[in-house]
Amino acid sequence: MTTLLAGDIGGTKTLLGLYSLEGTALIQRASQRYVSADWPDFSALVNHFLEGQAQTFARPQQACFAIAGPVRQGRVKLTNLPWLLEEERLARDCQLKAVELVNDFAVLIYGLPHLQPEQQTTLRDPSGGQPDPKAPIAILGAGTGLGVAVGIPTASGLQAMASEASHGEFAPCNEKQWQLKRWLMAELNLPRLSIERIVSGTGLGDVMRWHLATHPDGRNHALMGTADTELPAATAAAAGGGDPLARAALDLWLEAYGSCAGDLALQSLCYGGLWVGGGTAGKLLDELRSERFLRPFLNKGRLSPVVEQIPVHALVDGETGLFSAACRARHLNA
Repeated sequence: MTTLLAGDIGGTKTLLGLYSLEGTALIQRASQRYVSADWPDFSALVNHFLEGQAQTFARPQQACFAIAGPVRQGRVKLTNLPWLLEEERLARDCQLKAVELVNDFAVLIYGLPHLQPEQQTTLRDPSGGQPDPKAPIAILGAGTGLGVAVGIPTASGLQAMASEASHGEFAPCNEKQWQLKRWLMAELNLPRLSIERIVSGTGLGDVMRWHLATHPDGRNHALMGTADTELPAATAAAAGGGDPLARAALDLWLEAYGSCAGDLALQSLCYGGLWVGGGTAGKLLDELRSERFLRPFLNKGRLSPVVEQIPVHALVDGETGLFSAACRARHLNA
């Protein structure tokens, strides 16, 4: 039985897992969550996990670690931790034959083709046939920020391409979005406004702040004074409860999100499928299936027939990152 090591590493927590490769199936055999800041060195954390599993499982030889940060030439320095990770050093210190570091959003590309039905749900079926298995795939996801990645088919399988597309310029599609953009640029003292400033969980809070600041009913609204960190979830909950101002904020946010997803579809021509991930996906499935999201996704003028051919799915499994890292570790075993 081949054993593979996978990790999903963030500034707050690190999740490690052992998977067995049985035929074409990956089966999780063990996992453990760590507080990242408790460990001065990542190699020590990995060895602690592996030693704890040594009596049950053979030591893995291949590992993929998903990292919250940009990976360049096999190295990454985490922003909120004193960890400098290097593939060759990790392989040596942890007695592994092959180690790969991948950006934590880009790594999802490697898991998407292998998702089980319970890990995803369809938001929109394509028109005119089935997805093209030889075409690119893409994913975007609104969480604290906005992640974007594309998977390019190669002779050896998909190659994940990390992206900073979320920091492109936000392009308003109607008068309300234009007013929001101008207000946010003044409020935050910004010379330009990126897509992520609106299309993210944090962005939903800023959309609501704009409504509270500019709408006649905002001054006495129940959400006035809500902490910035709590405002996105509070806005979504209030919108679901029928609050008109929160509903207007969520609708504007969904329209911007849908338009951004449609732009990514055009940029990548992801006839293999587009996935919506991030922390908000599983919480807003009904909203993502609604016309508020799908209409701007499809509204691409004379190129609307292109995006109509692209299937759209949502991730609903909170451990897709770890699973995707295991899928990439399997590739290292090939």
